[in-house]
Amino acid sequence: MYTRREFGQVTLGGVGAAAFGGSQLLAIDSTINGVKVGAISYCFRSIPRPAGGDYMDTLIDAFKQTGLGICELESVRVEPEPGIAGGGRIPATVTPEYTKRREELRQWRLTIPFDRFKEIRSKFDKAGIDVFGYVVTFSEDFTDAEIDRTFQLTKALGARVIGTNQTRVPMGKRLAPFADKYGIALAWHNHALVTDPTEVASVESFKNLFSISKWFKANLDIGHFVAGNNDPVAFIREYHDRISHLHLKDRKRDNGPNQPWGMGETPVADVLRLLQKERYPILAIIEYEYMGQAPAIQEVKNCVQYIKQALA
Repeated sequence: MYTRREFGQVTLGGVGAAAFGGSQLLAIDSTINGVKVGAISYCFRSIPRPAGGDYMDTLIDAFKQTGLGICELESVRVEPEPGIAGGGRIPATVTPEYTKRREELRQWRLTIPFDRFKEIRSKFDKAGIDVFGYVVTFSEDFTDAEIDRTFQLTKALGARVIGTNQTRVPMGKRLAPFADKYGIALAWHNHALVTDPTEVASVESFKNLFSISKWFKANLDIGHFVAGNNDPVAFIREYHDRISHLHLKDRKRDNGPNQPWGMGETPVADVLRLLQKERYPILAIIEYEYMGQAPAIQEVKNCVQYIKQALA
């Protein structure tokens, strides 16, 4: 533990991270033997939203219990509930109900005060947790105004990276001008469908995106990458300067299922040791996605313990 003034700066694949302000508060340091470790809010999806109060307080408590001081916050944890459409891709069949709810979400994004996002940032700051990234799926039905507003909300949140989960490769050319305008990195999250050229999944799909904008980075999900029969260690060695952060999970090859860490075919420990050895400034973000037996907080603690053992 150390003061926020001493926290310094974190570098995310070349993206500078501002130091915490205010010497009276303490930051949670979740660096493990040289590797900066955090979690995505998705890890705690099973924890219900409170009937009253602010759901952000529930998430903050989960991070504090796991001892993790780096958060990647998903838009779906911030946006209205229950289940307004538009958090993911456009469904194959667009129903009137989807259209109605999608427009409700668009209007929420266009009108929510920036102060709400500043408030969220302040809550995490006071808890000593750095919200480095905001996760948004930019589906094809986003208007330019909605894209622009999303970047503005990300700046209000103080996040330095937007994770583009499930966003398709053809959206790259539409999104590049906004990344250039706001100086915010777009970290493209991969899945496993390497046979689809519109999917972010193969090495070639990442190379294509890297060629579009200097602000385009990889949020390399090493589990999905292995499920698509790719080699995450080789990719990290070659493109470490274009990777903002990793999602750590363990899957089997040939589009196999998620597994408890160490039981799949993803070289989680080898990836962690590579970051440690080469001192790559890449964040290692836990994404607890396997079917665990314990509550989410305990399963994330188990993942933290795995990292500690791998880096000992």
